[in-house]
Amino acid sequence: MENELAKQEKWYQSMTVKMVLLAIMGLMLLIPLALIQELIKERERNAETARTEIGTLWASSQTVTGPVLNVPGTKVVSDDGRYVTTTMHILPDDLKVNGTLAPEIRYRGIYETVVYDSDLEIKGAFSFKASELPNDYVWDWDQAYISFGVSDNKGISNEAELTIGGEVAEARPGAGQPDLFDKGITFPLAIDPDMTGEFTAAFSLNLGLRGSGSLTFSPVGRTTEVVINSKWDAPKFTGNFLPSERDINDNGFTASWVVTHLNRSFPQVWTGKNYLPADDAFGVDLIMEADHYTKAERSVKYGLLFIALTFLVLIIIELRSAYRIHIFYYLLVGLALIMFFSLLTALSEHIGFNPAYLVSAVATIGLLTFFFRSLLDKRWMVLLISGLLTALYVFIFFLLSMKDYAFLAGNIGLFVLLAALMMFSARYKLFRDQ
Repeated sequence: MENELAKQEKWYQSMTVKMVLLAIMGLMLLIPLALIQELIKERERNAETARTEIGTLWASSQTVTGPVLNVPGTKVVSDDGRYVTTTMHILPDDLKVNGTLAPEIRYRGIYETVVYDSDLEIKGAFSFKASELPNDYVWDWDQAYISFGVSDNKGISNEAELTIGGEVAEARPGAGQPDLFDKGITFPLAIDPDMTGEFTAAFSLNLGLRGSGSLTFSPVGRTTEVVINSKWDAPKFTGNFLPSERDINDNGFTASWVVTHLNRSFPQVWTGKNYLPADDAFGVDLIMEADHYTKAERSVKYGLLFIALTFLVLIIIELRSAYRIHIFYYLLVGLALIMFFSLLTALSEHIGFNPAYLVSAVATIGLLTFFFRSLLDKRWMVLLISGLLTALYVFIFFLLSMKDYAFLAGNIGLFVLLAALMMFSARYKLFRDQ
């Protein structure tokens, strides 16, 4: 009878059973980790909603298309006088844009986004021969006008006067017709209705344009040259073409594009709605690089690693000493480690990710150090656990700060850690027969 009781007690206190229970506990702790991850996503959605609202009130992302010369035309299609109408679109021979973006951070509550105010100097020239244009319509040259497309008219911040052929044309609201874009401005342009020769006219336009997020340009020139500079140090170049030259530093960026008519998917002249130049747009997006929600969500993915390594150190302490740690204390340690991620997310909304990470890590390590100091008698055990946690938090912080090499560095770090644990366990024969 006594032997059976001894065997039962030994089975109950065996390390194998305890490790199984800890594995089950670790899997159960994934539930609060998943809840925190979902909370981060919800807060991120709220932030995106706030950014959208700010952009709606200020001005949305802007795509600049033009200027484009438009000429209405008619064609008789039957003997009874029925006719159809269309609009001929003529693109400039060359187009040069020199722009400056002044970024600004705007807030709604605790959420923030970046908006900009841009000054665009647009120059170029129209040059074409009437004999090279489509001749199946009768073109109303005296009704010609120049259209200039922008995504959000609310962002236009000046009078936007167009100088063409030595004359100044005042802008009128509206795109004129929806063939090319839905929103924009137009400029009336009187052309000789009997024009049969060559037409050449240089133009210039100074446009103040506000927006949020991105600023892109359609390559409507036979040769389109765009130069953009800004004090924003985190640009993301977007669209169908990358800059031919770019310079990014802590003081901002300068980027230039050169796109010819051979690089795009539409011609210099066409009629109707056959092409949309904005589909080939290119430009820059002023991003808020790796915001705190993204980093916080990435950090939660390392939650199980925090728990597993801390539990492993506690198990090693039990195997190397006669001290036994109750499984309830493991649960408290796991909950404290999980609380770190919730605290990190809450603080990062107010003080930024890096300070929030430092405060949360110090608070968590301090709490667990105090807890183990009260629980364990030997100081080396407390120092071992505190040292491991400190090294782990520092390692994860560097992984979160990396971009292209985070995955590589993480795998190298885990491989080194696994090798160290294997060598340690083999040297001291931690799982020798009791």
